[in-house]
Amino acid sequence: MSGVERGWTSENPVTGERSIVLEAPQDNPARRLVAELHVRPGGAVAGEHLHPAIVERFEVIEGRLGVSLDGRRSSLGPGGAVDVPPGRWHDWWQEGDEKAIVRVEVTPGDRFVEVIRTLFGLAIDGRTNAKGMPSPLQLIAIAAEFDDVVIFRRPPRLVQRLLFGALAPLAHARGYRGVYPRYSDAGSMGSPEDARGGRPLTARFGDGEGPPR
Repeated sequence: MSGVERGWTSENPVTGERSIVLEAPQDNPARRLVAELHVRPGGAVAGEHLHPAIVERFEVIEGRLGVSLDGRRSSLGPGGAVDVPPGRWHDWWQEGDEKAIVRVEVTPGDRFVEVIRTLFGLAIDGRTNAKGMPSPLQLIAIAAEFDDVVIFRRPPRLVQRLLFGALAPLAHARGYRGVYPRYSDAGSMGSPEDARGGRPLTARFGDGEGPPR
């Protein structure tokens, strides 16, 4: 898997997120990832989730960010911040007419980067729903690979434990993976159209294995 460096950018055209790495995990002992997150009007993270062993911090620089932490909703403006301890259900979304710019810290952030590569890559390739969530079999493959990093609230955890475990061999047999060289070997991941050349972004990925069509 390829790491990221300061200045690495990624964009999810479905959820409206664009992130710029300010500090990479390999650059500090805590393996902390620090990024500037730009969220366009109407943008939101793919779904409510928790991180079993990750601490997140969101600090609003511009605009407004709505946050739900264990069901309690709040609205943060410039200077507002929220810390999300491990194991806490949370969700967030942009509020208002102007994009939100947020400083995000993720500790540790190395494996978190790989989740972002997969989810954003699938969105760029048009393989998620309107909320940025992948197909059920793809989600099962991601859950199997990254159960220690992120757990989505839906479907319910009990259903995930029973159904995902039973269907994981099927997902694998059909070629679904939690990590694809197509995405994890890529450089910066921008919008579906490369602004510099008007080419589809997928043309900038390597020739490694990708998700099944």
